Amino acid sequence: MNQPRFYCREVLAPGARIDLPEPVARHAVRVLRLPPGAPVVLFDGRAGEYEARIERIEKDRVVAALGAWRDVERESGLLVTLVQAVQSGEKMDYTVQKAVELGVSHIVPVDSRRSVTRLAGERAARRVAHWQGVAAAACEQCGRNQVPQVAPVEKLEIWLARPSGGALRLMLAPDAEQSLADLPPAKRVELLIGAEGGLAPQEIVAARQAGFQPVRMGPRTLRTETAGLAALAAMQALWGDFRGG
Repeated sequence: MNQPRFYCREVLAPGARIDLPEPVARHAVRVLRLPPGAPVVLFDGRAGEYEARIERIEKDRVVAALGAWRDVERESGLLVTLVQAVQSGEKMDYTVQKAVELGVSHIVPVDSRRSVTRLAGERAARRVAHWQGVAAAACEQCGRNQVPQVAPVEKLEIWLARPSGGALRLMLAPDAEQSLADLPPAKRVELLIGAEGGLAPQEIVAARQAGFQPVRMGPRTLRTETAGLAALAAMQALWGDFRGG
């Protein structure tokens, strides 16, 4: 994975020649300063990756020639949906980026009672598109070829009303009676994390009624930008691909 990796949304195929998307082309030429002939890896999020080379660099376009498709995946067998109350500032970007590196399958941003940042309408759509870009960039860096989906923002109460589909539902609480290590191994998990002020009492009640179990990760209260990532890392160590080194 030493070659530069780039995500392209269009469907790729061996032998094709494509214009790299403008942000990718700009990064390849202006930041990485890749010359014509430079080897790169391209992926479209539909499984696997492609060997490729920069064929031409023109004023307004960069053309890449695709070679062989490689059946390479670096996905975790542990399928985790991170249900994250919207965080303020750059915290959400950080959480999305690191969650992708830690193998999260889906990210669901929710509007909770204690969320400092309120998103709706076009503003919410723009932020979701931005977070989806953050997820794609994280995949470029960490080697994943399938980009986790960032769902549209919705009210936590609305999301909680949906069925779990059999996933183990967890939320963190320092005073919980059980820890992650006390639970039997899981393959599918939905992890609920509050915003800066945590979950409101009404939301905790609603979450428990929706099947979420409180679990502790030590006696300390973790910040919102720490909690989800710490739990993801712990679950990968207990049930996921961290066990294999």
